[in-house]
Amino acid sequence: MSLSEEQVTQIAYLARLTLSDAELKDNTKDLNAILGLAEQLGAIETDDIEPMAHPLHMTQRLRADVVTEQDHSDLFQSIAPKTGNKHYLVPTVIE
Repeated sequence: MSLSEEQVTQIAYLARLTLSDAELKDNTKDLNAILGLAEQLGAIETDDIEPMAHPLHMTQRLRADVVTEQDHSDLFQSIAPKTGNKHYLVPTVIE
């Protein structure tokens, strides 16, 4: 599949891009190269290949789920203008 300059102009219009003549030629060449690469990838026989999430069979090392910070919420709420039921109360701004 190959794109013409008119098609690239239409794509640029839909993307709200303004391209000069030089940019139009460069972008047409680049997009056609990308589409050519996609065609090459599509031609590869992959029927007997098992899908994988990662090329290496590894598991991620996880750290222990331990609380390391102290709970300062009571201190912070003690200096707040209004609190209620462990929440900060703020004035209504939408009427």
